[in-house]
Amino acid sequence: MAKLWYRYGAMGCSKTANALMVAFNYEEKGLKPLVLKPRLENRDGEKIIKSRIGLSRECGFVEDYLDGTLDEVLEKTKEYDCIIIDEVQFCTIEEIGVLHKIVDANNIPVICYGLRDDFLLNPFPASKELCAVADKIEELKTVCWCGQGATCNARIDADGNIVRKGDQIDLGGNDRYVSLCRKHYFSGQTRPEVK
Repeated sequence: MAKLWYRYGAMGCSKTANALMVAFNYEEKGLKPLVLKPRLENRDGEKIIKSRIGLSRECGFVEDYLDGTLDEVLEKTKEYDCIIIDEVQFCTIEEIGVLHKIVDANNIPVICYGLRDDFLLNPFPASKELCAVADKIEELKTVCWCGQGATCNARIDADGNIVRKGDQIDLGGNDRYVSLCRKHYFSGQTRPEVK
């Protein structure tokens, strides 16, 4: 029986690399994955997903496949063996609401990758919804500069100081965000002390 998966983690935990490897594994077996991202996520190009380690591939937009009536969505997705969604935190609640229906009606797995929380540790609405409806939830691990597990996404300014206010969505990479353990997120220490 197919399942709805939610794989989340702090920035830098290889969510996108994992999504790309899963797509490759399906293709290597002669199967057809549908790889998607929200239209809003345009850092690496319009229809490209790219990992920090350099893996990349073309993808489609979530909106082109998941928006519309349920019958339209099921028809557009039925030819695929798996749906993989990167940056799922930027999806709408309505888009998340249709994922388990695709799994159940078309009997194909849907595997979602994204951030659980924003830079203020507030859950993204789509991530919160996924936590409620996903069959399987897995945390992908990464580490803080201190070597402990990093679970917090800290937004930083040009000097490396933590930013504690602003819009929930502000696209950026290593220049704007750093993954920290809870201790260093709350203390504000984004790197080792320079001596």
